[in-house]
Amino acid sequence: TFLSQYPSPMEKHVMAVETVEEKTDLSTGIIYRRRIATCQNVIPEILRKVTIYNSISQVSVLKVPDIYLEEESWLNMEKRNMAMRSHCLTWTQYASLSEESVFRESLENPNWTDFTQKGRISVTGAGLLNCVLEAFAQSFLKQGVKKGIKIMETLLQEQCG
Repeated sequence: TFLSQYPSPMEKHVMAVETVEEKTDLSTGIIYRRRIATCQNVIPEILRKVTIYNSISQVSVLKVPDIYLEEESWLNMEKRNMAMRSHCLTWTQYASLSEESVFRESLENPNWTDFTQKGRISVTGAGLLNCVLEAFAQSFLKQGVKKGIKIMETLLQEQCG
């Protein structure tokens, strides 16, 4: 598929994706995949200079070149649905970023797909900047949702006409 090679013109921030686990449940036919994505750090340079203090030292934890995400997916071809869950592996002691998505056949029309997505963001340890970092993450994730839908529509159009 188009997005099997990274970086891709459609998703420039993703540098690589590695499938670390894949298995099929023989009783249900559900295909499970766990992947690790390496993404460019998109945090603005001004925010990367933030120093976070912990009990041992002060560190500039945001100043890293790459961010790692873990994605799990469950594909059920029989029921024509797929669930995905992803979370950030970088900065886990300071931030929690996760999202869940479900693609399923529409009840209105079997040729349509219903898509639902929810996400959670929480930043701690950055003092007054917690809110600023959360707002940036929320804005970036909202843009990502729109971009993801556009990519999916483009790929489906190319494959299905």
